[in-house]
Amino acid sequence: MVPADDGASPAPIDRSVLARIRSRFSGSRLTESAEIVEDGNSHLRIDLSDEYYPSDASARIEIRWYRNDDFSVHYREDRRDGTWACRWDRHPNVHNTRSHFHPPPDAATPDARDAQWPNDHRDVCRLVADRLEERIETLWERR
Repeated sequence: MVPADDGASPAPIDRSVLARIRSRFSGSRLTESAEIVEDGNSHLRIDLSDEYYPSDASARIEIRWYRNDDFSVHYREDRRDGTWACRWDRHPNVHNTRSHFHPPPDAATPDARDAQWPNDHRDVCRLVADRLEERIETLWERR
C-alpha cells in the first residue's frame, strides 16, 4: 500500500493511458518531447517547446495516471528568477479531498485547495492545456 500523502495512488500506473496522453501531446507544436520515464516513479515527462516561452523560461509537465483514474499532473517552469509550479491531483491524501489543486507559485501542499476534475484523461489534458495557454499568454504580456 502506498502512503496516503506521497502524491501517489494505491493503484498501479496505467501505462496505456500514459501512452495515449504522450501521443496527444506529441502531436502538438507546444511539445518539444514526450517520454514515458520508467525509473523510480513511472511517469510521462513532457518538455514544452522553448519557442512558446520568453527567452528566460523553460517548462515541463510530469504526469502519473493510475488504473483507478487517480492522477497527478505537475507543471513546472524554470526561469532565471526561480521556479513556478502548480499541480492538479486526484489521489488519496491527508490534506484535502481526493481531487485537489496545488496552486502556483510553488504548488505547496499547505496551499492545496479542494477541486473537481473530469473523469476522462482527455478532458483532464484539455483542462491542463487550456490553463497552460493562459499561463504562456500571461508570461508574454509581462515582458
